[in-house]
Amino acid sequence: MSDLGLLPQYRQIELALRERLATIPPGERLPSDEELCREFGVSRMTARNAMQRLADDGLVERVPGRGTFAVAAPSHRHADRLMAFSQEMARLGRTPSSRLLERDIRPSTPDQAAALGLRATEPVVVVRRLRLADGEPIALETAVLARRTADVVLAADLEGGSLHHALTAAGLHLRRGNATITAEAASPEDVRLLGVSRGAPLLVERRVISDAAGRPVEATESRYPGDRYALDVRFEVDDRERRGR
Repeated sequence: MSDLGLLPQYRQIELALRERLATIPPGERLPSDEELCREFGVSRMTARNAMQRLADDGLVERVPGRGTFAVAAPSHRHADRLMAFSQEMARLGRTPSSRLLERDIRPSTPDQAAALGLRATEPVVVVRRLRLADGEPIALETAVLARRTADVVLAADLEGGSLHHALTAAGLHLRRGNATITAEAASPEDVRLLGVSRGAPLLVERRVISDAAGRPVEATESRYPGDRYALDVRFEVDDRERRGR
């Protein structure tokens, strides 16, 4: 509970409910907003906000006049919402783990410095991990973090635990970011670590995440085999051309 206590109340409730959803069948009713208020000692707006985040992720269905019900977990993460890999795999009923490939402090490259708003060659913390689900390689991940995270990152359990949870526990709250998603052919290293064929298609996500003050904290590249991972995308149809006629 010490980690959760550092989070906003709605996030504490959201994470607690995510844990429950992993153990209950689709169709089971969840606590009402009023019941959550009593259980967690929060306002109705806070309880509603927590439940709405679950609804936005497709984990629950809110039926007016009836309540909120668990639904089958969506097969993929939404592209506009980042969650910890361990949390994402647990949501899908899979057992997450990681193999730590590298953890070091070294001078930043020009691209890394630009992404994190640092001076040229300013030290960064580099973490490379192979992310697995049920023992199957799902992603090759390289995270580059600002030097101020070093004490936390160097001490964190990065094979059995979550990097983001470790940062949160230390008071480093990640809030928002931006990402670019591309397709690339597997490199020799991808072939070796991910167990794919040379040139196999990979989904590559590159993202920069900032803290509550808007300061970049982490720049990460995640390389996913195209047949093992996907992202769901929400969108609205751009009808400006039609409306402009």
